Amino acid sequence: MKLIMAVIQDKDSNRLANEFIDANIRATKLSSTGGFLKAGNSTFIIGVEDDRVQETLELIKKTCQSRSQYLSSTMSLDMSLDGQVPYPVEVEVGGATVFVLPVEGFHRY
Repeated sequence: MKLIMAVIQDKDSNRLANEFIDANIRATKLSSTGGFLKAGNSTFIIGVEDDRVQETLELIKKTCQSRSQYLSSTMSLDMSLDGQVPYPVEVEVGGATVFVLPVEGFHRY
């Protein structure tokens, strides 16, 4: 058995949850916050048998694609100016960060 922890962007969380339901994969979804963009994420905790790990990873990969997005960044044009001008910056968002961990024991009460 393996424990899969997948951190994904909130925009993809409902679609991924529905994919898990359709595939009969049990998952727990937790709200989380990313450090880089301070944007909302969802962390899925999934316990699956070894023979379903690849299927689960494929569902995550298919559902959580990365994409480009423009964010406003403040950039000072001159050190003598007190004001800052918003400057659009293209960043890559989405996708998934996935950890697959071995499970020593599983108990359901």
